[in-house]
Amino acid sequence: MFAKQFRVRSNTAIKGSDRRKLKADISAAFPSLTADELTELVPNKEELNVVKIYTHRGDALTLYVLHRNPLFFQLEKRLYPTVYVLWRCPALLPTFRTWPPVLEKLVGGADLMLPGVVVPSGGLPDVKQGECCSVTLVNNRAPVAVGTAALSRQEMLGLGLKGRGVCVLHTYMDHLWAFGDKSGPPVLPDAEGEGLEANGEEYEDDDTEEEEVEKCEEEEEEEEEEQRTPAEKTTGEACSGLEELSLTVQEEEREEEADPDDLKMPQEMMDALLLRCFLHALKSKVKKPELPLLTSTFLRIHMFSCCPSGKQLDIKKSSYKKLSRFLQTQRGLVRVRELSKGVESIVEVDWKHPELRGFSVPEEEADGEASPAPGGVEAEPPYHPPEITALYSVSSRLEPLFLDAKKRKGAILQPDEVRHIVTEYVKNNELVDENNKNYVTLDPTLCDCLLEKSEYHEVESLKWDDLFSRALGRMQECHQVVFPGRAPIRKKGRVEPIDVSVCSRGSNKKVTLIKNLDVYGLDPAAVATALQRRVQASSVLQPVPGSKDKVLVQIQGNQIHQVGNLLIDHYQIPRKYIQGLEKAPKSGKKK
Repeated sequence: MFAKQFRVRSNTAIKGSDRRKLKADISAAFPSLTADELTELVPNKEELNVVKIYTHRGDALTLYVLHRNPLFFQLEKRLYPTVYVLWRCPALLPTFRTWPPVLEKLVGGADLMLPGVVVPSGGLPDVKQGECCSVTLVNNRAPVAVGTAALSRQEMLGLGLKGRGVCVLHTYMDHLWAFGDKSGPPVLPDAEGEGLEANGEEYEDDDTEEEEVEKCEEEEEEEEEEQRTPAEKTTGEACSGLEELSLTVQEEEREEEADPDDLKMPQEMMDALLLRCFLHALKSKVKKPELPLLTSTFLRIHMFSCCPSGKQLDIKKSSYKKLSRFLQTQRGLVRVRELSKGVESIVEVDWKHPELRGFSVPEEEADGEASPAPGGVEAEPPYHPPEITALYSVSSRLEPLFLDAKKRKGAILQPDEVRHIVTEYVKNNELVDENNKNYVTLDPTLCDCLLEKSEYHEVESLKWDDLFSRALGRMQECHQVVFPGRAPIRKKGRVEPIDVSVCSRGSNKKVTLIKNLDVYGLDPAAVATALQRRVQASSVLQPVPGSKDKVLVQIQGNQIHQVGNLLIDHYQIPRKYIQGLEKAPKSGKKK
């Protein structure tokens, strides 16, 4: 998680109430801590900082820092101690031991594999799946890594100590450790350090150890160049420098075939589905001019749409857990780069790759798709703008007015339905003014629903238009978006317009920014490419500040006029849903 540099979003001193809450949360998460140890870790009067960060993968975390050293980090409302805390309280977490050569792999981002675990005489620690635990090295009880147990103790033993043991989150010498004073681990002698068992075999320190470590590292480098499979990669990461601790790929495959009830079978099925959707999307969805293409857009727009009917693509249920890890295994087919901090994009596709050329689009899905042109380029499918309808939700104040129509609080209505219900209420209660039918006499219900308190004794009747506008004005605005062939989407509030604005960059250089394209089903990458072709100016995709998944299009110059023409004429977006077109440069002026 911290193998690469993270970005600091804010750094503030903790408040007194937040300090007390933090101590209570630490005490609840780690009950073995005594009151004195807790006070020593989180002093009452010394300055403690709350640092909010974004990791290189975009995860939002909170760090609690004392004297420059991060003490705890919070991920998904769960607290984890850093190595700085564990060096002061080494017995805080259940511990797994491993050999020193493994530390280099852990620092590089690998998880601790069970073949590299050194089993003490008392056996493995009694952990449950997902429980926080630490990793130490032989002959030193000072922890060097923090993570969560991938399996329970019983499951680890049941699998014969094969596979992943600890999902590592933070290690000594990673960037979270470097955020502190960069001190080294203390030397805490381990009485059981010598003669321990590594998966049932005694570790012998002989002159050939260094040669075996070098041999293992050379094999790993060769395998990386040959595009290893995930099973081979995790095996290489777990290598501890000893042949007896390494698990070859052939042995894993034989064990998986021999055990029909293997727990990894659902993962293998999801891995196969992930690869199928990946190849299908590249062959029939992605167009060459779209590159570079955000990996998040590629997954959301292209891969999900290639999932066969009756199946659901869920990367978290695969062995990769994240799209970035899967794409790393496909380096020969696609090239991924981090064009902006924390945002990865597919910048190149090898359309002539044998695996891609040999993939056949499933027949049931090929019927509705245009055949791709040479070079992987296909005709752009026609875009159909969504149908957007303004809706209104019955508020608690107006509920008495809608009771006769059996509409309770929260009921969603169209404007015509609101007008019809209000009209029926007026007619049923004979509230139309006899002298002037353009006016409606207000009864107590209408007064309570539509008038302000100051108007109670002043307003006795309202015009029909005023009556309807007041009724709609006191209801919760909602909207419905219907894309062709998809179920309607209803949300509270008004629909966000496509926001087009111009900003200055550097010395008198202007760029045009386009936001909220995804609300209307438009692919930002496709819009950026179309604009780039129209105006012959460079365009890039940037993450929207404060949003994790949304992106905006940035193109050089004041291109509002061209953006308006593209959205209105080509994509048929109504002008009322586009904000900022009035900022287009006047004719005759320099853009």
